[in-house]
Amino acid sequence: MTLRDWTVTTPAPRPLWQAVLEADETAFVYQTPCGLDALCTEHDATDASRLYEFDNGQKLVVPLYRRTGPMGLGTIERTSKTGSVVASQPLQQAELAVVSADLAGRGQLRTLICPTVLQPADVWSALGSCATYATERITHILDLDGGFEQVFEHRFNSQARRAIRKAERSSIDVVSDHSGRLLPAFRQLWKQSVVRWSARAGPSRALYQLRASRRDPTHRLSVLAETLGERFTIWLASVEGQPAASIVVLQDANAHYINGAMNIELAGPVRASFLLQKLAIEKACAMGCRYYHFGETGRNAGLARFKSQFGAIEFCRPDLYFERMPIAQAVDRGRELPRRASRAGH
Repeated sequence: MTLRDWTVTTPAPRPLWQAVLEADETAFVYQTPCGLDALCTEHDATDASRLYEFDNGQKLVVPLYRRTGPMGLGTIERTSKTGSVVASQPLQQAELAVVSADLAGRGQLRTLICPTVLQPADVWSALGSCATYATERITHILDLDGGFEQVFEHRFNSQARRAIRKAERSSIDVVSDHSGRLLPAFRQLWKQSVVRWSARAGPSRALYQLRASRRDPTHRLSVLAETLGERFTIWLASVEGQPAASIVVLQDANAHYINGAMNIELAGPVRASFLLQKLAIEKACAMGCRYYHFGETGRNAGLARFKSQFGAIEFCRPDLYFERMPIAQAVDRGRELPRRASRAGH
């Protein structure tokens, strides 16, 4: 395949994009047109999606959004962390090599592509050929093939099943909502979770709380509720009338757990978080989803253990940066300094 064999259209025409999505079972909400619209609203960005069409009939959509760079210096484009390319046929290295060369040659201040983890890793190596920097991303995904009964009996481990049964015997009230009316309760639990998480940061506790406050997901979740409608669900578990645990799940052809928070004193003893995940996974199965994305895991061993109890499999892929200047690497080094200080304090 040569560079003469393809054309590109931007923004990607929505009807063609939707047709590609219908042929790709690996896609999640943020790779859909409405998911990109939510990202554009959240980040005050514009649609920079790209449709690549090849002579062999392959169509690829890269759901990029674009915003102005720091101090107005150039533009930054990126995909969501969930994944990027959706394809009408199985991906080939040669096709992604074309995409890589195209992105590298456009002269943006930065373009960030987050590979779709369910697509073959060896195919994605082609996209890294022109990248200037790469960072590792670890996620966990549960295969829902066979339906919920199969998933519960054969993928959930015995610890997860026991925790769920304990929760079902406890006095837990669970509600779900698509409108965002449960956001105040979620935000209350989020603030409580930040205090708990920051206690593990040692000397960097204050810095952790500052960064966490900036990552407060309330605005993002409000945008998602308004944009996605029934594709957006907040699940809330209450114990003795008090919010105990909450999770947020986006659902289209596949489901994606994007946020969770809890009051550990209320939720922990009754295993409320296990019950919420069970209900969200059960709904995803009932709606015909093939995969349930448990979100980013990073190097958090405890989080990895929690997800693996539901049968979720670990995936590792590189985030790929195409940059005029080595900004991403410098930012990563700056973020590493508090972690080193924390480790030194212990």
